[in-house]
Amino acid sequence: MEMPAPSRDLGQEAYGRIRTAIRDGTLPPGLRLTETDLAARFGVSRTPVRQAIARLESEGLLTHEPRRGLTVTQPDHQQVVELYVMREVLEGAAARLAAQHASPTEIGAMAELVAGEPALFGDARALAETNQRLHGLMYLAAHNRYLLRSLEQIAATMALLPSLLTLGGRAEAAHAEHRAILAALQARDGQAAEAASRAHAQAAQRHRLAWLVRTVGVPFAAPGG
Repeated sequence: MEMPAPSRDLGQEAYGRIRTAIRDGTLPPGLRLTETDLAARFGVSRTPVRQAIARLESEGLLTHEPRRGLTVTQPDHQQVVELYVMREVLEGAAARLAAQHASPTEIGAMAELVAGEPALFGDARALAETNQRLHGLMYLAAHNRYLLRSLEQIAATMALLPSLLTLGGRAEAAHAEHRAILAALQARDGQAAEAASRAHAQAAQRHRLAWLVRTVGVPFAAPGG
């Protein structure tokens, strides 16, 4: 007779499904959630959902807001700045290690993705997916499980932010930046790969912050401040 799965396995499954729904936008930032609603949506009991919620809160993907309760995290200005700072550091390290350790097959796969980007400039969804695959391949090509774990966490939180690749010429600029990273990887130049990756993250941050100022605004400065 088949034994029921341990609750921790159900909790892991619930965690994975909720996390995926957050990443793909099915559960968008700012959405109010309850244990009951999540249990019904994913067809599981409230106990594994409770376990999943605790884990997702610790990762910053879910937040308890005053008077609203549990919501999908909507990063504020300071969180965005902190995310991009960490992205720059970690992706720079990944690029440097990938230049040293990536296999020819891994670099070839990244080259194919970069070469295909111009054909997707008008397709926001396809371009965002290609961008995620390209960065994910570089993370894997670094061949460092501890760095990969940190990068996956950053990527999960970054997924709370809408893609801006098709706005303000960012797609073309990002493509040029990807080509610079790829060239350094192909040359096996770790220092150049890290510099190109950091420059890419800095450019993405500038574009993101400019978008935030346009859409959300900034607090008024104190007189004479």
